[in-house]
Amino acid sequence: MEILTEQDVRKFQDDGFLVLDGLFSAEECDALRERAGGLVARMDVPTHCRVQFSTGHEEQLKSQGNAEYFITSGDQIRFFFEKGVFDDKGEFIVPRERSLNKIGHALHAYEPLFKSITHSPKVQNVVKKLGLTNPVVLQSMYIFKQPGIGGEVTPHQDATFLHTEPLGRVTGFWIALEDVTLDNGCLWFIPGSHNDGITRRFVRTPTGTFPLTDFIGRDQTYDDSVFVPAPVKKGSMVLIHGEVVHRSAANTSNTSRHAYTFHIMESKDTRWSPENWLQPTNKLAFPSLYT
Repeated sequence: MEILTEQDVRKFQDDGFLVLDGLFSAEECDALRERAGGLVARMDVPTHCRVQFSTGHEEQLKSQGNAEYFITSGDQIRFFFEKGVFDDKGEFIVPRERSLNKIGHALHAYEPLFKSITHSPKVQNVVKKLGLTNPVVLQSMYIFKQPGIGGEVTPHQDATFLHTEPLGRVTGFWIALEDVTLDNGCLWFIPGSHNDGITRRFVRTPTGTFPLTDFIGRDQTYDDSVFVPAPVKKGSMVLIHGEVVHRSAANTSNTSRHAYTFHIMESKDTRWSPENWLQPTNKLAFPSLYT
């Protein structure tokens, strides 16, 4: 059975995003949440992520350590925290399961449950309907959007961080593992904004320099009135064009907003930028979606 209709494909092409209701079962969502909880219970928290330094020099060392932890996470499963969850001795001041912003970036490669969802017949069916012939998986993330402290995600385009030539070869797959509402931080989109190109990029800096990454180009500002919300039910999947502008507000509610998301690239006739922060490695090349 095909999941996408021709009308769905046209809507995605027109708007730059598409909501697919009820694609995954409650049981599948709960299994992913349970496995993420197991990872959190056994996570090894690097020292530089725990300690809140006070001097400028120490802050720079902390930032460099965090940057290295991030930029080398493409073939790892690593943990990234919300602000203000550690005291000045590096101890949790909130329950550790409530401290995380996300887990990334290779859940799809090393965690069987996440791998099975990423490569599931449902996802493959959607990708084939979109016309991709040689899709590869770039990265994956488990996003927590913690109650009360889940941070705002400012307006951005995924192609800023995952740049290809030509543009338009990257698609995000965002699966709601809980009900997603206006109150707990649903996604907001500017329909049609994927047709306007990008104005900035997030790139690696030359070897031996610090910071390890930087933005080039200019950031745009957007009127809040042009965004439309995309609240969805548990088990729904949102397709996100790599150039569509989207954001989410901080979660000020008392309910979390867990999601599993991954990015897929059409590799046929596509050049992956060597300046991107994320690079394939000898340990983990970008795996084919169809294998």
